[in-house]
Amino acid sequence: MDSLHAWLDSLNGFVWGPVMLALILGTGLFLQLRLGFMPIRRLGGGFRLLWRGRTADRGAAGEVTPFAALMTCLSATVGVGNIAGVSTAIALGGPGAVFWMWMTALVGMATKYAEVVLAVHFRERDEEGRSVGGPMYAIKNGLGRRWAWLGTTFAVFGGLAGFGIGNMVQSNTIANALGSTFGLDSSVTAVALLVLTATVVLGGIKRIAAVASKLVPFMIVAYVVAAMTVLVANAAGIPAAFGTIFEHAFSPVAATGGFAGAAVMAAIRYGVARGVFSNEAGLGTAGIAQAAGQSASPVQSGLIGMMGTFIDTIIVCTMTALAIVVSGAWQSGETGAVLTQLAFETVLPGWGSGVVAVSITTFAVTTIFGWAYYGERCWQYLVGVRAIVPYRVLWSLAAGAGAVTHLDLAWQLADTLNALMAVPNLIALLALSPIVARLTREQLERALAHQRLESGST
Repeated sequence: MDSLHAWLDSLNGFVWGPVMLALILGTGLFLQLRLGFMPIRRLGGGFRLLWRGRTADRGAAGEVTPFAALMTCLSATVGVGNIAGVSTAIALGGPGAVFWMWMTALVGMATKYAEVVLAVHFRERDEEGRSVGGPMYAIKNGLGRRWAWLGTTFAVFGGLAGFGIGNMVQSNTIANALGSTFGLDSSVTAVALLVLTATVVLGGIKRIAAVASKLVPFMIVAYVVAAMTVLVANAAGIPAAFGTIFEHAFSPVAATGGFAGAAVMAAIRYGVARGVFSNEAGLGTAGIAQAAGQSASPVQSGLIGMMGTFIDTIIVCTMTALAIVVSGAWQSGETGAVLTQLAFETVLPGWGSGVVAVSITTFAVTTIFGWAYYGERCWQYLVGVRAIVPYRVLWSLAAGAGAVTHLDLAWQLADTLNALMAVPNLIALLALSPIVARLTREQLERALAHQRLESGST
């Protein structure tokens, strides 16, 4: 077993090494350049479309509103990575890792935009009339049947990865957080998670989206408010915190306090890796959720979908990072969720750890719901609609089992499968980028013509 762990560690070091990170960042930068930085320039428009997306486009295919589809996506991405992942990046790469996390998000917005545009443009209707999409359908319908094997590869990796990173790892994290903070027995957590997951997941995308639409905005706002409490209490140190982040993004940080020191390459590596882990830009998952959105325009769906990366990393991850840096907790030598708890405890003594534990629990529970839909669509692509009900039952059982299982091996396998998911998706994004650019250009030209027509009539 030890040799298997060592082999998986070595494999993860390779698949999440410089080549993969450069491929993910390079693809995002290429798409930003090809689109003329439109995803960044249209950020305000993305927020407006997000708000308007609470109602569906009349007569459009899809199962839920575009807003609900984004909340489903955010339920899967806003998770443990926003709390434990960010703190781990800072603990290993220094405050400069935050800067590279931001850069990953800015180029990742173009990646997420393209993923959603292709997913909606190439989506299909299944045997029961539901809209289905994602990288596997974009590959099959965009690159042609002879490339369908690449879509199958994505579906296999996604279908397996979901049970790890999207399910059992999350339930195990919940059990550990509730046990260490509140003394709750893991078996109680397991039963509660099994029942809760079954109640939501067995209802399919409509129930998942309904829960996500109500719970996700609340949990994000609540966590941001809690983090803002730490920032307000340390308001005088916020400019210095930003200075520390920018300084150490380009220069090594020496050992200080309990911090062991870090080179610039460590800041880049951990900032990029944790940014990708958090917002999932490049993994292709966002397109699966947004393909269920009732939108008549792939471009509008893309603009809404890219907001997930902005909200996840630029807003939520930044709140965690600033709380850790401005409080000075990053010099403590702690890592993971404990480091974030320490930062919150500096301002909320006796309460900070509980706030973080509850946040982790809520984030992880919604991740289980969101990833349930991703995995379902992957297995449906591979096996057909007959896989849906057995899959939902198995998913619910796995959520309970994860809370009482030792999961070191599952963590390692999930990391590997996540990286392998990205490969076919990134290939498709690069190969189909001319279609993304054409659809974007045509949509913007129609919008401009419409504006001119309206201004002429007035």
